[in-house]
Amino acid sequence: MDEEQLLAVSGWMRQHVPGFAGPIEGLHKFNIGQSNPTYRLSAPSGDYVLRRKPPGTLLKSAHAVDREFRVQRALAGTDVPVPAVYALCEDDSVLGSMFYVMQAVEGRSLLDPSMPGETPAMRGAVMDEMNRVLAAIHSVDLDAAGLRDFGPPGNYVERQYGRWTKQYRASEIARIDGMEALIDWLGAHMPADTVPSTLVHGDYRIDNLLFAPDGPSCRAVLDWELSTIGNPYADLAGVIMQWQLPPGTEGRGLAGLDRASLGLPGDQEFVDQYCRRRGLPGIEGFGYYVAFAFFRMAAILQGVKKRALDGNASNPDKALKLGAFVPHFAELGLEAKDRYG
Repeated sequence: MDEEQLLAVSGWMRQHVPGFAGPIEGLHKFNIGQSNPTYRLSAPSGDYVLRRKPPGTLLKSAHAVDREFRVQRALAGTDVPVPAVYALCEDDSVLGSMFYVMQAVEGRSLLDPSMPGETPAMRGAVMDEMNRVLAAIHSVDLDAAGLRDFGPPGNYVERQYGRWTKQYRASEIARIDGMEALIDWLGAHMPADTVPSTLVHGDYRIDNLLFAPDGPSCRAVLDWELSTIGNPYADLAGVIMQWQLPPGTEGRGLAGLDRASLGLPGDQEFVDQYCRRRGLPGIEGFGYYVAFAFFRMAAILQGVKKRALDGNASNPDKALKLGAFVPHFAELGLEAKDRYG
């Protein structure tokens, strides 16, 4: 944001954000979140976070900051920790694209699920909290929260398959044989639509959570862009999918680590904890959901790469690096369909 835009945002916040007192004196762009550019704003009245749609030509239905705003406002007061949201700006003349302003939550972001430097006890407690919050998201009373119409009823997996196949095709640069095979298999093995719908986050992983500075308590769940009403097993599978990737801040996975010695749960242990919290006997055909999670992430990364090539990425260098993983994600998806049953 340039100085003129900051002045425009400051003027808008003065009118729409209760208690705001300008001017905006500090601006920091977070180097995370490839989809929607996110900034920390400092003003005499305190710190705020602004999240906006990126500039340029965008894929239809992508970068839905208005949906993020709505769901976080609806979850205020529930067992799901979210930042307070203050105001949504749908007037593109202010900043050039839609944005919203929310509370700046103080907490620590854990980019690496292996949590280097933490004790085994703390790692286990953080993972148990992550499990608890996921179950809480899927236990939200949709009617009480006013979210019953937050997504189309039924056929979630089929709709998601169609959406992400279309998104992938719109961002496709060259044929990737693994993606073609995975798309074909997922289409041919669609599960029956018998799982009760819940609120789903859509991108639930440890680096989209903020934790207390000195403990395992989750202070906020962030990045609700892909949230909707649908099959909760897709969120759970997304967690398990992430853990199959290489460890470190790039892969952000747990592949090859001795989880027991680190205090980290195994895949099945995490699934079993979740099922106990939600009173479920187990999850039939879980391998499909993990395979689909790899496919969807591959499609997302393909879009990230395409935006970088088009000059619209929030962090172009990182976007190109992430986009290079698409063939690997496709192969992991093909492996997962058999590995998890």
